[in-house]
Amino acid sequence: MSSSCDPQYAPAGDVGAALMVIDSRLKAVYDGRSGTDPEQRRLMDQFAASLDPEGVRDLVDGACTLVYMFTTWLRKAYEAHDKDAIEYVVPHLVATMRTMPRSVRPEAIPTMAGMVIAAATDLSPSLWRKQYGEWTKDEMNPLEATALLLAEHINRLTGDRDYATRLIANALSGAGQE
Repeated sequence: MSSSCDPQYAPAGDVGAALMVIDSRLKAVYDGRSGTDPEQRRLMDQFAASLDPEGVRDLVDGACTLVYMFTTWLRKAYEAHDKDAIEYVVPHLVATMRTMPRSVRPEAIPTMAGMVIAAATDLSPSLWRKQYGEWTKDEMNPLEATALLLAEHINRLTGDRDYATRLIANALSGAGQE
């Protein structure tokens, strides 16, 4: 029986823009910058200001698609070693978010963990979240952090700082050719 949270019913959103944001943040982390440099911050602010409400919704849906795709990759990778991704990914995600109180408010952590668990059980994170109402402004940084931490987890597992970005870029280019 199909769930109302089945990924086939979820909007993909603007995955390319969401990936650009996550890739930019990953590069900043890997370059050892705790914050974004002023030029990068200016460009990101300019990009965000250019979005209308539909563009914001598409970016949020794109971030949820990234969460789903990253979590699916992690689930398959852990299953290949007879391990449960939820057991390894969610505690790390929660522990890391707890160390980020300026970006991730404690009350957002259960929602983000729930999204990852939804994705790991093959449900759409955006449709799962939608059951509980509209996104709040306070959930935007935690959503970005969730996608970032999942991408970094993939990169760490593969030993390749660009693997997660390439994974999505290849999926997007493959989808464009179909």
